[in-house]
Amino acid sequence: MKKTLFKVPKMDCPSEERMIRMAFDGVQEVQKLEFDLPQRHLEIFHLNNSNDIMAILLPLGFGGELIHSEEIIPVSSVNKTLFKVPKMDCPSEERTIRMAFEGNDNVQKLEFNLTQRQLEIFHRNTAEEVLNVLSPLGFGAEIMRTEKAQDFICNDSKESDDQETAALKSVFAINALMFVVVLIAGLIADSTGLLADSIDNLADASVFGLSLYAVGKSRELKRKAAKMSGVVQLILALGTSFEVLRRIIFGSEPESQIMMIVAALALIANLTSMYLMSSHRKGEIHLQASWIFLSNDVIANIGVIIAGVLVHYFKSELPDLIIAIIISCVVMSGAIRILRSTKKITS
Repeated sequence: MKKTLFKVPKMDCPSEERMIRMAFDGVQEVQKLEFDLPQRHLEIFHLNNSNDIMAILLPLGFGGELIHSEEIIPVSSVNKTLFKVPKMDCPSEERTIRMAFEGNDNVQKLEFNLTQRQLEIFHRNTAEEVLNVLSPLGFGAEIMRTEKAQDFICNDSKESDDQETAALKSVFAINALMFVVVLIAGLIADSTGLLADSIDNLADASVFGLSLYAVGKSRELKRKAAKMSGVVQLILALGTSFEVLRRIIFGSEPESQIMMIVAALALIANLTSMYLMSSHRKGEIHLQASWIFLSNDVIANIGVIIAGVLVHYFKSELPDLIIAIIISCVVMSGAIRILRSTKKITS
């Protein structure tokens, strides 16, 4: 059996989904359809050739592009256990749990519900053996129920290293370029906020460079890459804080228009990077670290735009200094969360 992911550009509401389901209704080779309308993605589990699927999809007029296709195997005797995890309420705990199970052949799939503090695990071994992995993490995990998984399909091959590498290379190039652009603009505009934003881009470029190194490497090397990226980000955040302090003492005269224009360009660049990394955001720890930093960047860009508006309105450098301090705190927070995640796995 194959699992194929399609991009369907004109599929964005339930009416298109219904038409696609009708088109595949009765096609015995198609086992399952999974729709992601916001992303305009359609994942199809099928026995026939991907081109045969495309021959059914294209005449509907919604467009169709094959993103990737891979072989999958049905798994028998798989258990499904639901755990209550009281102290799991943010992505840092999720990352820690994913790291704990990385490389565990008995665990097939993890499904997180942070809002409900629940974790559903598909596994070959007993629920008690799974609990023995969760308990040392200190999140208070307990078994709610366990049962046989029906018609569970497990992907026998992970997303290819080539796909990870291509995405990381793209976002590395974007962030390296934006570091130079935003740094120069920050110096011209005498803006501490833009300088802090450029340091954030430099931190991300280092993160993606380390993540590129980690692709295809062992679990331990991936953990070290994530840890190193956290250290780099922490150092840069401290450096930005010292620069803010220096400008508070000696003063500055930021140019609001340059701040807003450059921050808007940086925001577009980071949203593009997030789109490129969206399919990897729940991957291994070095990729999850990359996603955290991109999220931080978007917050920083929006903050600089707001600060530029306030600088223009109040004719004061204070909003520029304040946003620089906030960016430093955001950068530092992301670094600390990554370092805590990597430390908890080894403890």
